[in-house]
Amino acid sequence: MNEHHARFRRKIDPTRGDRLGDGTPNDNDRVEIGPTQLAFREWEAAGLALPDLAAMRAWRHRRLIEALAARDYGGLLLFDPLNIRYATDTTNMQLWNSHNPFRACMVMADGHMVLWEYRQAPFLATFNPLVKELRTGASFFYNVCGDRTAADARAFAGQVEEVMRAHAGGNRRLAVDKIMVHGLRALDAAGFAVMEGEELTERARAIKGPDEIRAMRCAHHACEAAVAEMEAAARAGVPKGGMSEDDIWAELHRGNIRRGGEWIETRLLASGPRTNPWFQECGPRIVQMNEVVAFDTDLIGAYGICIDISRTWWIGELRPRPDMVAAMQHAREHLESHLERLRPGVTVRELTHGGHQLAPQFQAQKYSCKMHGVGLCDEWPFVPYPDAWVDGAFELALEPGMVLCIEALVSPEGGDFSIKLEDQVLITPSGAENLTRYSFDPALCGSG
Repeated sequence: MNEHHARFRRKIDPTRGDRLGDGTPNDNDRVEIGPTQLAFREWEAAGLALPDLAAMRAWRHRRLIEALAARDYGGLLLFDPLNIRYATDTTNMQLWNSHNPFRACMVMADGHMVLWEYRQAPFLATFNPLVKELRTGASFFYNVCGDRTAADARAFAGQVEEVMRAHAGGNRRLAVDKIMVHGLRALDAAGFAVMEGEELTERARAIKGPDEIRAMRCAHHACEAAVAEMEAAARAGVPKGGMSEDDIWAELHRGNIRRGGEWIETRLLASGPRTNPWFQECGPRIVQMNEVVAFDTDLIGAYGICIDISRTWWIGELRPRPDMVAAMQHAREHLESHLERLRPGVTVRELTHGGHQLAPQFQAQKYSCKMHGVGLCDEWPFVPYPDAWVDGAFELALEPGMVLCIEALVSPEGGDFSIKLEDQVLITPSGAENLTRYSFDPALCGSG
């Protein structure tokens, strides 16, 4: 018995060798976060191909290097945790880091990559051979630096100077995505030409490689499995009484974490009259019978991939009102019309000014955009409605490998309900593929 445990205790999956299907170590003490055995079993049953994570990381690294070369930048300095994830595929307290920026990453035009990591945790990045150099000292926010913040920022700029001198020669053009004020001042004082890094990263991230798409398919399947568990819990729990919006939303978190997902960016689930106006986040309201429950996942799932889909359910033994069924049909027409128009070469301008138009009674409370890109989070490109179009802001043609979320919010002004739908769509060489398989509520579609 002891020999058996000694032989298998250090493997995540005892049935496999030293590698899991995505190429990561089958090591129960590994540093990398990732999918669970539950997720792997479900993906295998669904016949999904797993990503090769080493190839995915190399694709992303190459995208950034090519973007630097195209702009003649010597390097790219990253503070945004999701840009660091894209460049290195490493994580460290992502949400905490988003408002306490203690990590940074530099990608150089020659391919050299430096990661500034939490001093006590350099081991978190050693699994990725693309990270050539580990440093510390990227913290210059007031919480930990106090009145020495400016001095710490100057010290960090000195490290940036060392890296640029070694790997960019005389090129002083440095793209930066997000940085604290003292950091920007220190880079300016050091003589760098600070360029807009967010433009570079958003456009690089917009095109997904083959293994990123495989990872997204897996993450999408896991998200929909968690949504199904949330729906089952709601339909079983609401009729018994005492089930709150928070109780329902907790099921999605549970399902996401059980499959190796990471977090959920919002709390966008509401019920009954709280669905109108939209964007009320879930709370302690007890969901009643014979009303709608609507949600937007905004879920960061397996492999750090964002799955951003929405559905609206009718929960009750009565039929929904005719105006609710009509609104659901209108929302589906909005989705389907825009899906049909997605293909390589179509421009954001064309998508903005064409396609299905919401009826007048739904215009005032329509969603903030028709579509938006998605990858590690909501990303470029952004497709506004015509009344939010700004010349020169969104001039772009779609390309294969982009992934967009189509939004449909049908919300009557002054009403007591909203219908929220959203699908995630891959742009293919010949058109578009809807990655979202989750069914629409039969009762709201008039067939339940």
